[in-house]
Amino acid sequence: MVAGRIVLFLTYLSLAPTASAQLISENTTVQLGEHSYVIPDPGESGVPNVGIIVGDRATLVIDLGLGRRNGEIILREVAKVSDNTELYIATTHYHSEHTTGSIAFPSATTYINSNIQEAENMENGQRVIERFSGRSALMGELLSDAEIETADITFDREYSLDLGGVTVEMVLVGPTHTLGDTGFFVAEDKVLFSGDVVMNSSFVSANAGSSMSAWLAALDLFEEMAPEYIVPAHGNLGDGSLTPILKGILQRIKSRTLELKTAGLSIEDTASRVHAEMVSEYPDFPRANGISALATSAWNEASSD
Repeated sequence: MVAGRIVLFLTYLSLAPTASAQLISENTTVQLGEHSYVIPDPGESGVPNVGIIVGDRATLVIDLGLGRRNGEIILREVAKVSDNTELYIATTHYHSEHTTGSIAFPSATTYINSNIQEAENMENGQRVIERFSGRSALMGELLSDAEIETADITFDREYSLDLGGVTVEMVLVGPTHTLGDTGFFVAEDKVLFSGDVVMNSSFVSANAGSSMSAWLAALDLFEEMAPEYIVPAHGNLGDGSLTPILKGILQRIKSRTLELKTAGLSIEDTASRVHAEMVSEYPDFPRANGISALATSAWNEASSD
């Protein structure tokens, strides 16, 4: 079974002290390369893996945690690995646990975002904050003074950030988990921050706005980068094998969808059948609710060919 072949990296991270719910764990930062660090997700809902890329001149933080307290934790971790005063922030997508920690960062911090993710955040960010705030009392407290941050620098599809001695390549790959999903590649360290586009031992988090073709194109691009480490938005880190494994699963969803469509099944029955078959084959994979959305996308994209 393919799932059994997935390599789990840094499995000791799961043994890190458990933080209070929705709080990033302090003193757990791990170095992946000369320039690349990650504050690992401790397994709590609403807590992302946070990237820190340190150059000779400046530092970039990727994904900012849920609200001010998490942003302050990140800043304390940044200070342990970097003494740069020039600071940049960026986000893999606009959801609150990735963006709202920005309120803790100094006013001189430069926020970089794609035009599409920026528009998505402006349109839907406050609504997502309100939804997250209602999930628990602590989430409501953490987001009590959350604000929608406006980017200082925006880009269309790609942007290169030179931090001094290391360059971070940012690339827009949505519509996948969101319209503005963005990957970050540190070529010098061969580290890819994949957001929710590549997860470890998990189906993808697809929804009604997801595109099968966009997701496969993103996986092709990430595979070409040949990363040695992949840092997903949440969960365990992995190696470069995660991308071809996930791509194989998506290609099977697509091909099975087309088989069932050709056999005369309706779009609803096809999505239901594909979902059931994939869950049966990968019973331990979370995020199975995205299978139907991808099958629906594959069906519709085939109709438009």
